[in-house]
Amino acid sequence: MWQDRRLLDLFGIEHPIVLAPMAGVMDTDLAVAVADGGGLASLPMAMLDEAKLRAQVETFRAATARPLNLNFFTHTPPVPNNAREHAWRESLKPYYAEYGIDPAAPVPSSERKPFNDAFCAAVEELKPELVSFHFGLPDKALLDRVKVAGCVVMSSATTVEEARWLEAHGCDVVIAQGAEAGGHRGMFLTDSLASQPGTMALVPQVVDAVKLPVIAAGGIGDARGIVAALALGAAAVQIGTAFLLAPESKVLPPHRAALQAARDDGTVVTNVMTGRPARGFVNRVMRERGPISDIAPAFPLAGGALAPLHAKAQAQGSGDFSAMWAGQAAALGREIPARELVVRLAEEAQTLLRRLAG
Repeated sequence: MWQDRRLLDLFGIEHPIVLAPMAGVMDTDLAVAVADGGGLASLPMAMLDEAKLRAQVETFRAATARPLNLNFFTHTPPVPNNAREHAWRESLKPYYAEYGIDPAAPVPSSERKPFNDAFCAAVEELKPELVSFHFGLPDKALLDRVKVAGCVVMSSATTVEEARWLEAHGCDVVIAQGAEAGGHRGMFLTDSLASQPGTMALVPQVVDAVKLPVIAAGGIGDARGIVAALALGAAAVQIGTAFLLAPESKVLPPHRAALQAARDDGTVVTNVMTGRPARGFVNRVMRERGPISDIAPAFPLAGGALAPLHAKAQAQGSGDFSAMWAGQAAALGREIPARELVVRLAEEAQTLLRRLAG
């Protein structure tokens, strides 16, 4: 059915479709549905502690015997910068006044944990089939432990240089993340947003540069995107936004409404939501304080001061202060169950491949 079986056989899946790990908008419901459809399930771990990590994995294992990918961040924790954080909060004061929020109240935590010893110990215990990283790779000692546990290691590259670095530092599979992708940019060797290549340009150059299997990510929302990625040399695709309209996703109502009304030009890359560049639907705070702000605190601290505004606006049915991540192909989404979407995408892609083969 699929000519390139490198990742199908390595992962133990039926179709070359990987669920993007999307923190805050999914849990085991979506992961299990994608797994049962024959794709690779992923679970995002950066917003969880070790107890919740274990609980998520246990829930997944109780529901299906399919393989599982656990995703972790590998960012460097931010160094506090009181002047910058004060300036950021001062810039948000008019919104606090509008919503009746005390601007002197303590800033809520916006913690995102990087992969650490405790996470690694949980991986060693639970032995997921795959472990993926965003923003590079963890320290060698931790990475070696993950490999000894028998896990396939993947990570995101946004440039050819990053892909080569991942190969040289022990990665097994490279996820080539084009500029069209929703959510946080996986960039770790560069901070140049202006030079980030798109998926069509990035994937074939990464394929040529490394010997590892490559997964294409960014702007892939239907069978045409899958076939194009495979033609460029990718062994699989990673899809996120297209699954957010599924009933198993946990997107909040304003986010779902934005997905239902999505257009090709409705997203931007911004740092005002978390402090790190990420693509999402344009909202009020992006328009009025960004999309790129020089005073947004380092990742993930920018999100703390926005948390009270997020809560107040969401209670009124608004996503004006919420991170509503989405890629540029959001308009291609379909409101069907995730398992059915995997099966349909696979069938439609195979039909198109047969047609192109003549």
